[in-house]
Amino acid sequence: MLKGLNPILSPELLATLRAMGHGDEIALVDGNYPGLEHGRRLIRLDGHHLIPVLDAILSVMPIDDFVPEAIFRATVKQDRDTLDPVHRDIIACCAKHEPDRAVTPLLGPEFYPRVRAAHTVVQTSEPRLYGNVILRKGVIYP
Repeated sequence: MLKGLNPILSPELLATLRAMGHGDEIALVDGNYPGLEHGRRLIRLDGHHLIPVLDAILSVMPIDDFVPEAIFRATVKQDRDTLDPVHRDIIACCAKHEPDRAVTPLLGPEFYPRVRAAHTVVQTSEPRLYGNVILRKGVIYP
């Protein structure tokens, strides 16, 4: 345990977040997502739902402000505009940490290849469908 750090941030996850560079992406996925199949690197956080994991990661990881879009979420099938409760929770959590950044919806044909290309996939036990988000790492300014 460390002071000031959310205990969800396991040693493996902390090392990964620290090792990621500017522009690298990390995908946080629900319990139904094929994480092992899609992840180049897979960190399992069994027993944890998506929003607490997202909150913990955003408490330590900067979001890229060099690009217009750096936070992405899955969509309900091919409907870009439908917001399930999990999407509302993702948007609220991101707004708490990154109030000036929008959460961009990505349809499956855009979302899945981006997860496969991500630095790491974090598999949660989120039971809600479409509870998936991608974060692009930014920089810490001097």
